[in-house]
Amino acid sequence: MAEHFDVVIVGGAAIGSAAAYFLAAHADFGGSILVLEQDLSYQKCATTLSAASIRHQFSTPGNIRMSQFGTEFIRSIGTTLAVEGEAPDVGFIEGGYLFLATAAGADVLKANHGVQTALGADIALLSAEALGTRFPWLDTADLAGGAYGLSGEGWLDAYALLRSFRRKAVSLGVTYRQARAAGLSRAGHEIVAVELADGTRVACGTVINAAGTGAPALARAAGIDLPVQSRKRCVFHFTSPARLPDCPLVIDPSGAYFRPEGTGFICGIAPPEADDPECFDFDVTHALFDEVLWPTLAARVPQFEAARLQHAWAGHYDVNTLDHNAIIGAHPEVANLLFANGFSGHGLQQSPAVGRALAELVAHGAFRTLDLSAFGWQRVLENRPLLEINVV
Repeated sequence: MAEHFDVVIVGGAAIGSAAAYFLAAHADFGGSILVLEQDLSYQKCATTLSAASIRHQFSTPGNIRMSQFGTEFIRSIGTTLAVEGEAPDVGFIEGGYLFLATAAGADVLKANHGVQTALGADIALLSAEALGTRFPWLDTADLAGGAYGLSGEGWLDAYALLRSFRRKAVSLGVTYRQARAAGLSRAGHEIVAVELADGTRVACGTVINAAGTGAPALARAAGIDLPVQSRKRCVFHFTSPARLPDCPLVIDPSGAYFRPEGTGFICGIAPPEADDPECFDFDVTHALFDEVLWPTLAARVPQFEAARLQHAWAGHYDVNTLDHNAIIGAHPEVANLLFANGFSGHGLQQSPAVGRALAELVAHGAFRTLDLSAFGWQRVLENRPLLEINVV
């Protein structure tokens, strides 16, 4: 007889572990929960290899609201996710984001700022002159202005957040197992079991697909085409004699970003779409730093001319090829298979809101606190993108 759990979560990184915690803590759910994670060391997962930051500067209201809740949750994490009196610390540095714009991007920056501030985001719109005064280390000659997060935005320890969710979930009775979900058994319009790589089966009431770049294969096992691909992103850590007081996470108009990290900085940039195929290897594209990032950042911050690369790593985004926004909720053909995929680099910061939303879908069959229906399958099936302008 197959082992049975009321909910099986495939993927135990930030999204899966957030869902496990919120569901186990939900007053209206008393069932059993199993989290399947193929590598409990998390060495190669998107969560631990990310730039680990959170921002409210999106163009889509739903993304803004999800990250606002993320900030709220992270600020109180020491109390919320404490276990046996031990309070977790994710090292949240509320340093802000700074989006820079030339004249060509000024109107978009201003429009986005209007959406953000209407939802209560604490974002200041700065002229080029104000940028130069506040951040004298910036070259502002070609800039029309910038948008700066005064509070709520910053960066954190991604592994500490993941570990905190997982430890709290386990304390609430959630079972974690290192195993790979190789398939799903579907009967009509529902999933009845998860098939593991070792040949065993786990019967289930609900399945949550939080498998990151492995999500499309799991979806195909249920006969569903999930428009998600694995795209490689490289992060470079460098040191510099530069002293940049109050340095936020800076997004250059080119798309390059940098932020403080310890006594140095990290930086990165998405490759051009034509040079960004589906990819599963972890080889660092060093030419990105040598040929693109270094000259771009040295032009923006002249003191970075003396930058010295220390080390680099590669990870993967689970990119929704339709619109770079998450797909959250059930597919109309399979009611008990919930999706939380295609975050396109925003999964860590959105994990608290998405974990809470998934728990509500399981416990109530509907969103209760934050309506995320705009991120559902309907837009995918109708080929109606929910476009996010601020993709980094």
